[in-house]
Amino acid sequence: MQGHFRLTSGLHSSEYLQCALVLQYPDSAEILGRRLADALRAIAGVEVRLVASPAMGGVIIGHEVARNLGARFIFTERDAATGKMTLRRGFQVTPGEKAIVVEDVITTGGSTQEVVELVSGHGACVIAAGSIIDRSGGQAGVGVPRVALATLDVSSHEPESCPMCAQGIPVVKPGSRPA
Repeated sequence: MQGHFRLTSGLHSSEYLQCALVLQYPDSAEILGRRLADALRAIAGVEVRLVASPAMGGVIIGHEVARNLGARFIFTERDAATGKMTLRRGFQVTPGEKAIVVEDVITTGGSTQEVVELVSGHGACVIAAGSIIDRSGGQAGVGVPRVALATLDVSSHEPESCPMCAQGIPVVKPGSRPA
């Protein structure tokens, strides 16, 4: 999508990728999940037992990747009071469990890295991370090896240096997290 967007990271961009528009179609979600699972299997080198994703964006693709890997799936949620990722709904991590983290779109890698740290902090061995889209041009680090089905180099700006803000173009906050 083209416009003036405030991303989950807080950065501004003239382009926004809404993976939910393709993931709304189960056949497409299945294909993307299979392709991402294959790419993750290639770098993991071991049998993965757990796939974890941040809610909301990573839930559908994470579930599809888990299905293709024969692994179980959990998702994390951001605590409204602290702003930190948490495990809720009775989800648990088994110490030593081999895990991967899956997201729909990575911009800075912040949400993915939070999930890597959370799952690792509960004792899992996070081996890799993956996403449908990497909009960082391959620059985002998440603390583990990472793959994406497509890597784009999409410009983003800190709000104080955003050219669209300077032009007075109203900013829109799409996605699942509030502004």
